Amino acid sequence: MVEDLLAPGAHGRRVYVALGDSFTEGVGDYSPRLPNGVRGWADRVAEQLARADPGWEYANLAIRSKRLRHIIAEQLDPALAMEPTLVTLYAGGNDILDIGTDIHALMKDYEFLVARLSASGATVVLFTGFDVRVSALLEPLKRRNAIYNRRVREVAARYEAVLVDYWCFDAFYDPRMWDADRLHMSTAGHKYLAGQVLDQLGVPHKVKTKEWAPAPKAGFRDWERRQRRWVHDWVLPLFGRKIRGVTLGDQLSPRWPAPVRVPPKAGLKKLAAKIPAG
Repeated sequence: MVEDLLAPGAHGRRVYVALGDSFTEGVGDYSPRLPNGVRGWADRVAEQLARADPGWEYANLAIRSKRLRHIIAEQLDPALAMEPTLVTLYAGGNDILDIGTDIHALMKDYEFLVARLSASGATVVLFTGFDVRVSALLEPLKRRNAIYNRRVREVAARYEAVLVDYWCFDAFYDPRMWDADRLHMSTAGHKYLAGQVLDQLGVPHKVKTKEWAPAPKAGFRDWERRQRRWVHDWVLPLFGRKIRGVTLGDQLSPRWPAPVRVPPKAGLKKLAAKIPAG
């Protein structure tokens, strides 16, 4: 895998394009020096690709809250125009959270998207969805998530895509792998996932994952306090946005909208420092 991936693509270039929503944008891995104030696993993958073989270019078109239809309409054609060597795609997670989503229609659109990307000749990386255990309120969504994961595995096999089976990663049962909203990975979670993606691609890397002692069990009062804070800080605002028909990504642009040459040593933070503010 690594030999094919590191071989020059069209016009002697190697281009990695990341597509999707907050999962790929990097929400939860906060870094004020980078575009949109986040870093994420995809930036880390791009940096490790450049260290393994300098010359890689990287674009990240993912924006938080985007549904699958938005990714198809807004990200697909720009991505194909970049003649990518490698594409990572996670899409559909926000649709699963929407009331009334037809999961079977969603997965038909998902396969259409994967088929277009695969036809480009790029190596395509797909992800199953993790069964996030945040609250009994979201338990009815487990059936949708199970269908989604089954269909993603089928699509990955059909189009010979690389599958990162996120659902199987036991490390994510540790709450410290998640941000305060319990839906997005923490910095530790993004680092761990970057390592898993690179391992699946066969790319050597130096991503170090966090090793913790077992998390202490919270008492009932502490658990109840955290639940109330989570509902107040995250759940109620989420439902409020749904009622108003707005999302956190409405005013955002892609973090890396055009391919940038990734510095093999200093990484993307040095590159971001050269971008004029505003």
